[in-house]
Amino acid sequence: MYSTITTKIENHIMTITFNRPESFNSFNLPMMQDLVATYHSADQDDDVRVIIVTGAGRAFCAGADLSSGDNTFTSELSAEEFRDKGGQLSLAVHSLKKPVIAAINGHAVGIGITMTLPMDIRIATPDAKIGFIFGTRGIGPEACSGFFLPRIVGANKALEWLYTGRYIPAEEALEHDLIQYIDEHPYEKALEIAEQIVANTSAVSNSFSRQLIYHGVSSTHPIEAHEIESRFLHWVSTSDDVKEGIRSFLEKRPPQFPMKASDLPDFFANK
Repeated sequence: MYSTITTKIENHIMTITFNRPESFNSFNLPMMQDLVATYHSADQDDDVRVIIVTGAGRAFCAGADLSSGDNTFTSELSAEEFRDKGGQLSLAVHSLKKPVIAAINGHAVGIGITMTLPMDIRIATPDAKIGFIFGTRGIGPEACSGFFLPRIVGANKALEWLYTGRYIPAEEALEHDLIQYIDEHPYEKALEIAEQIVANTSAVSNSFSRQLIYHGVSSTHPIEAHEIESRFLHWVSTSDDVKEGIRSFLEKRPPQFPMKASDLPDFFANK
């Protein structure tokens, strides 16, 4: 179905695998289009509870495909019409209502790392090659990284990494919260976390939590979170998921939440 990625769904977990190993999964327009379409489809599919993103071969994504040479970053569109491909991808990820985990199995350079910034959990191999190398190519940050990166690692560390364009050791990335785990087998670790999510938590709760946290990051006062949380709690308090959560606790058994992410009303409209 797709020319640059493969997908599979098992046990409510969708795995998206970049499938251009001959070019270290370098990013191009077809990959952006394939990923945006897949994210949109996954968000509409109640069978998908968690999304894992990884790469085929030795790389996660080694950055933009530079095979066009000098013309790689040029566009025939006007400045008013042009929109960054990486930014379109990041916005698609940010709009998701489901948890997204990046299993960074190798090189994650340029767009290869910035595309993960709107994801929720990032796991990398000890020898993953990570770098915000835009200055070394004469371009600048993209994929909405001006929004996401300083919120994750702070403005000063973001600028240091951008100014130098150096490769960042996994331990340093972990220290500054760019990644949450270092693991020799990042996909297996991602799968372990995804299985915990599916087995133990409510899809409705997770969908609300994802939107709440990202909305809260850019809020100016806690009253905004209080008002949205209050509306959600009033709505969810009599739901089948809450009844199941209480019963399963009292009966000392794993929960079997019946509700789907699509059951959640939009508490964030016009926010």
